[in-house]
Amino acid sequence: MKETQAVFADKSISEKIERISQGLVGRIGVAAQDLDSGLRVTLNGDETFVMASTYKVAIAVTVLRQVDEGKLKLTDLIDCPAEKMVAGPNPLVTYLFHPGVKLSVANLIEPMITDSDNSATDFLLELVGGPEVVTQMLRSLGITDFRVDRYVSEILRDFYGLEERLFQPFAEVAYAKHPEVLSKLADVNLDYEKDPRDHTTPNAMLQLLLAIDNGTALSEKSREFLLSVMSRTTTGVKRLHGLLPKGTPVADKTGTIGGVANDVGFITLPDGRRFAIAVFTNSSTTSEADRERAIAEVARSLYDFYYLKS
Repeated sequence: MKETQAVFADKSISEKIERISQGLVGRIGVAAQDLDSGLRVTLNGDETFVMASTYKVAIAVTVLRQVDEGKLKLTDLIDCPAEKMVAGPNPLVTYLFHPGVKLSVANLIEPMITDSDNSATDFLLELVGGPEVVTQMLRSLGITDFRVDRYVSEILRDFYGLEERLFQPFAEVAYAKHPEVLSKLADVNLDYEKDPRDHTTPNAMLQLLLAIDNGTALSEKSREFLLSVMSRTTTGVKRLHGLLPKGTPVADKTGTIGGVANDVGFITLPDGRRFAIAVFTNSSTTSEADRERAIAEVARSLYDFYYLKS
């Protein structure tokens, strides 16, 4: 596969998606590109946004590049100690909390993407060498406005204002001491957005999506594996998927924290053409339903725009 040169669309489509998102979110950033023609649409594409769990795409790419390099195998079994499970409603900590768990690399990537499992994310991030290794991988691809700084357990520690990383043993103590944190994740926390760590721009995330698709980032086998996993994502069904025709193929990864709702990935048009899309929101005092509606409206507008360009 080869990289397609970007051609920027008329600003009228950017103005349209800005209009339809007004009142639903505080600030929105969008970057999308037709994978065949290279036709690109951006809105606030160079502004930085909190990634939340969309950064797990970069972690998955880092893992799979190490597979491509022969450093890892998808079948390698990884220790998943109970004391390092990240608290929250994710599959690993919910169902596999007894000691003695080992999971393959493939079986950690799957829940990290499809269910946004935070424990799987931290295990994989530790496996590849930590956040700085992910950032180095991005730099090797020429992606500069994208930084990965912390494990999820550290992001949650900082978001909640707790003393330790949010591993399950500490969380049980913390919840008893600070019961208010149980409902805080959905609350608006605009101060959190001022922290520059774990931020990207829509254009930088789009760069990563394009590098995945065109073979720059991964081998064909790893690319197909990752896109297959992303096509099984269960979170955020009201975001990119929300207003698309029933049955539209979508391969995506969502992100949610505080007043932030994001979704990034690939959408397939009826004629088989595909486009990559990254939608980020910040500074929203609206409901999560409104934030999700904004993402759905943007995705549908771009779906119609690209389809009519055939």
